[in-house]
Amino acid sequence: MLSNNFTFSKRLLGFLFVLLGAVGFVAILLIDVFDIGREGGIGPSQRIALAAMLLLLFLGLTLIPLGKHPA
Repeated sequence: MLSNNFTFSKRLLGFLFVLLGAVGFVAILLIDVFDIGREGGIGPSQRIALAAMLLLLFLGLTLIPLGKHPA
């Protein structure tokens, strides 16, 4: 269990952001792979979501080198 004084470190938060950004990016791309009956490719809302996932991944990569300081 987590202690009462648990806080997220910047490194842990960075790893979580990188993981969420990468998994989200791949999941959004897989929507087109498994959606066989639709035409048109990646739409505008998917492009916005892909950009948001890349931004989250980049933010996570910038937090990782900051170490164990509280977030």
